[in-house]
Amino acid sequence: MQQHLLPAGKEVLLAVSGGVDSVVLAHLTHRAGYPFAIAHCNFHLRPEACDRDEQFVRQLAADYGAVCHVAQFDTLAVARDSGQSVEEAARTLRYSYFEELRQAHGYAAVLVAHHRDDAFETFFINLLRGTGLSGLHGILPRHGEIIRPLLTVGRADIERYADEWHLAHVEDATNASDDYGRNRIRHHLIPLMRQLQPAFDRTMQQTMDHLRSVECLYQELLEPVRNRCVATQPDGSVTIDMAQVKAYDSSQQLLYELLKAYGFNASTVASVGTASQTGREFRAPAYTARLERDVLVLTPAGAWEERTLPAFRQITLESVSMDELKRLPAGVAMFDAATVQPPLQLRYWQAGDRFCPLGMQGRSQLVSDYFSDHKYSAADKRNQLLLTDAKGTILWIVGRRTSDPHRVTETTRQVLKVEVLS
Repeated sequence: MQQHLLPAGKEVLLAVSGGVDSVVLAHLTHRAGYPFAIAHCNFHLRPEACDRDEQFVRQLAADYGAVCHVAQFDTLAVARDSGQSVEEAARTLRYSYFEELRQAHGYAAVLVAHHRDDAFETFFINLLRGTGLSGLHGILPRHGEIIRPLLTVGRADIERYADEWHLAHVEDATNASDDYGRNRIRHHLIPLMRQLQPAFDRTMQQTMDHLRSVECLYQELLEPVRNRCVATQPDGSVTIDMAQVKAYDSSQQLLYELLKAYGFNASTVASVGTASQTGREFRAPAYTARLERDVLVLTPAGAWEERTLPAFRQITLESVSMDELKRLPAGVAMFDAATVQPPLQLRYWQAGDRFCPLGMQGRSQLVSDYFSDHKYSAADKRNQLLLTDAKGTILWIVGRRTSDPHRVTETTRQVLKVEVLS
């Protein structure tokens, strides 16, 4: 509580599982004079034990006279439906719930009971998994509205404090099991490190502090590069200039730094870095990336599918004059009705689309090449409408170019007029 992470007197939300760490955090917060409420998650992973923990936390809150918020989660179902591990699903549920409570009730921050040993364990988990600098500085004392006041304190100190103050708590039986990677690091690797280096806790903390400083400097130096390579478009999409990225010797690392902010993992970024096929897509939970020649276009997940298509109307005419054909507004086109197979439909451009532009005597062209020839921006490509017939044949790049095989000629008997309504 001496880190001055919070202004005095502001009500905070304590994440309390019932374990010794969060019980000690509640006791310290109470002694420090901070008004607080308590939040507890029942993940229903160990039915009897989870219900026991919930009742313990409810009683603890009552003892302090604090409001107690409790959420019930079917964690296994969420993990199954989302494709996450159970641990990842629980983490997502937990922090989403805390943030909902914080916003709904105006709590100044959410306090969680991570301590120094947790930070060490996270360091080794990330090291063994493979990580960048951000995974090696351990857990931060503050991340957004999440605050960890106990990060300078070790597990042994917390347990000693609980004994001195006779603080009751509940034990999670899974903490003793070596079935989990974190527990194996906790029970075997870190004790071995302390045997090899008696000053392990101090030197380990120094190492993580140094890595954090290096990462801060690295991010400062990266910012102007990010500004040159990344741009936000008026329609909300994000573009990354791949030609500029590939000009750097460490282009793969740069691409990872640019994409990780949008939720792309290292393996997906590696695929993006080696891709060359225009139109290829890569997905992250919140974004879809589409490669368009030398530009990578990022759109919020589902944005391509959720757009509403404008309406259009079609009228069959017996004949039209050549002057009328020349004076058509951008949203109107005319075709030889005999060459068109209804029904017609509007859709957005897709990678691989090909058509026969008017004036090319029936030769076909990739729509993406047409875009390049006419200097389309990434946003223009994304928003370009196509009119197709029942066979999927592209009749019209709406507002720009019609298809040569379907043009009106001197032998046309009936003209089909199509108007796209804005």
